[in-house]
Amino acid sequence: MAALTATAAIGLCCLAPAPDSSASATQAGPPAGEQVSLRPGAPSLPGDVSALSYVVADARTGKVLAARNAHRKLPPASTLKTLFAVTALPHLRAEDRHTVSEQDLAGIGPGSSLVGVEPGHTYQVSDLWRGVFLSSGNDAVHVLASLNGGWEATAAQMQAKARRLGALDTEVVSPDGYDTPGQVSSAFDLAVFGRAGLARPDFAEYCSTAWAQFPGGGGSYGIVNTNRLLSGANGIARYPGIVGIKNGYTSNAGNTLIAAAKQGERTLLVTVMNPQAGGGYAVYEEARALLDWGFKAWDNVDAVGSLEPVRATKSPTRQAQIQARVAAVEPEARADEAEPRWTLASSMAGGLAVAGTLFLLVRRRTIRGRRERQRPTG
Repeated sequence: MAALTATAAIGLCCLAPAPDSSASATQAGPPAGEQVSLRPGAPSLPGDVSALSYVVADARTGKVLAARNAHRKLPPASTLKTLFAVTALPHLRAEDRHTVSEQDLAGIGPGSSLVGVEPGHTYQVSDLWRGVFLSSGNDAVHVLASLNGGWEATAAQMQAKARRLGALDTEVVSPDGYDTPGQVSSAFDLAVFGRAGLARPDFAEYCSTAWAQFPGGGGSYGIVNTNRLLSGANGIARYPGIVGIKNGYTSNAGNTLIAAAKQGERTLLVTVMNPQAGGGYAVYEEARALLDWGFKAWDNVDAVGSLEPVRATKSPTRQAQIQARVAAVEPEARADEAEPRWTLASSMAGGLAVAGTLFLLVRRRTIRGRRERQRPTG
């Protein structure tokens, strides 16, 4: 209860401990850090997932179905580009055009993935976004960041955005996800970013594009999405109902992936960080196994947490201070591009109401306990 009280007080959205029930105990010897609450008859989690951390969640409600080491801080590689997109998309018009300068491309790290942005060439902003999502182009990120106020300003905006979303494990240093000392995220936070992105039609369109034409070479050339679950490239079968989102890789981070898929009225979101076995494409097969499990177990598993941010605070002054810090680094979105919300507003409001009720119950019990301890014992 003390942990839950602290969670509500600071606004942290995290995973609760897995309930100690006979249903969840039927899964013999779960790996350390794994959380799941299975009802009778629910399928067991796949036993061959080697990722250091993962999250399986309902993309619409934020309900977390299962997780392993969800808040373990790890380098995110290019999956951090989801936070970059969620942060910058509201401030850049897709139809605008920009002539790239040498300065726009300054500072790209050696060995970076590139889409082929050329200085002196004029690009439409939407083309640059496709370069980000399909080719994971750090060159496209650098140009878009320059349009968004600059590299350092964009990193600060991303950090503030992460905190607003309740993602407290993330530290942003390089907006493109390039390996940089101190830059970390978590499977939980990446799921939060992916979910926030899917609430935007433009993000959803870019992240679900399997191939496109990119300007260059006196005309254009084809680019294919490096997310193999979406493109079906390199012998990795395309996942049924795949929505997309973002993959990443660096030598330090290993392979990382945020994947979403829709079957019927249900949309699942899975994040997988750094599989320890199976080679370079294991991240896709482990995500596939977790997606398969999630769709099968949907009705027979209890939530072990939520991606919804808990924004309870007793101090209006403290809340104003937080909002002021965010506003100082995040430019105001245009009125016609206000940040969208999931259409199931009732579920979001319900989640906040439950969190608020829990906080009040814990508070009342704490006060009652103090009063009882203060009574004379005779």
